[in-house]
Amino acid sequence: MLGVLAAPLCAICIFITLCLLIFLGVTWYESSKAEYPPGIANPKLLKTIHTFSTGAFILGKALDKLGVGNAAVLVNYLQKITIPKPKDDPEVVKKDLQFGGVPVRVYQPRSPSAGGRKGVMFFHGGGFMFGSIDTYDSLCRHLTKNSGAVVVSVGYRLAPEHRYPAAFDDCLLATVQFLKSAQEHGVDPSSVIICGDSAGGNLTAAVCQALVGRSDLPKPLAHVMIYPSVQKADFNTPSYQQNKMVPLLLRQNGLYFTLTHMGGDLSLSKELIKGSHVPPEIRQKLSLWLSSEEFKHKGYKPHIMAPFSKDVYEKVKKAFDLPCSPLFCDDAVIRQLPQAYILTCEFDVLRDDGILYKKRLEDNGVPVTWYHAKDGFHGVVSFFDQAAVASGKLAMDNVITYIKNL
Repeated sequence: MLGVLAAPLCAICIFITLCLLIFLGVTWYESSKAEYPPGIANPKLLKTIHTFSTGAFILGKALDKLGVGNAAVLVNYLQKITIPKPKDDPEVVKKDLQFGGVPVRVYQPRSPSAGGRKGVMFFHGGGFMFGSIDTYDSLCRHLTKNSGAVVVSVGYRLAPEHRYPAAFDDCLLATVQFLKSAQEHGVDPSSVIICGDSAGGNLTAAVCQALVGRSDLPKPLAHVMIYPSVQKADFNTPSYQQNKMVPLLLRQNGLYFTLTHMGGDLSLSKELIKGSHVPPEIRQKLSLWLSSEEFKHKGYKPHIMAPFSKDVYEKVKKAFDLPCSPLFCDDAVIRQLPQAYILTCEFDVLRDDGILYKKRLEDNGVPVTWYHAKDGFHGVVSFFDQAAVASGKLAMDNVITYIKNL
């Protein structure tokens, strides 16, 4: 009997071993394509993280093809089991609540305050597919402890289960609720700051624009955008050209997030790189903005977009909705936005998204504070508590200083 079973078991073991070797080989090959430019912060750590995340993406996409999962589910699960569970802090009071049905976690300093505190609405990053209140718990606790502000971390819905505009709708709804009830949480309603990193930076810009003209609500005091994604038109800006293979956000992954978030066909990524989805009026605006002095010293080679394809545009036209591409908002709305803080990183495909938005705000008279991490990479602020990434702590400290000084 054992002899009869031995052959099938041996075959299964060989098959599993081959699959594992193929997986490791593909992971090594794909991760080895990444680039680590001279001057980037801690390339060794970055390479390790990128290798593991590449493997998770490869496995997630394989599960997706088999119909038993997807990259988002796998990566979020891995984050859940590898990131330390949220800790209690004697200096911070945490409450899990709902604002308008949207899950939020409210962080309040335990120390008494003479008057209403500042409030920070925080939208986490993750390409609209990853991240959670828990994965950003340590960052939000740190922000509360060191700024003295009440921080509200929003657990908005994620793609692919919840496509655009679900994340925007949740963040706007939670923000409106907080602006209406700020005093109940010890916050001065006129001192609320909207803040977010990466995809959360996009949501920050979009929510602030949506609040313009709302006479029934207190106006936000400021908005803080940390390496924000603010446009889905040009994937060949100087920073996209320079950093398309630099972790932690490769251009190909950014396109995957964009199309998944919008519910678009992933096969359209090549068309988006060519720019065939971009209508003439948007091309004119980008050409004008990118011709300014800010981009001449970066060795930018203007990318000539492919001829406009109405067919491709129709398939991805959501990309030009203002919550997806707040960069293209009308001047009349931009002029009414609150003062801004923008953080960019040199080795980040989204660097010029932030610089372009900075230019739009400044051209319309909105005060902007700009911090540029010269050795930073996408996601560097999340390493604020790791001594090996000094630029992460410096960037986070700069954000906190800005909020404290408002």
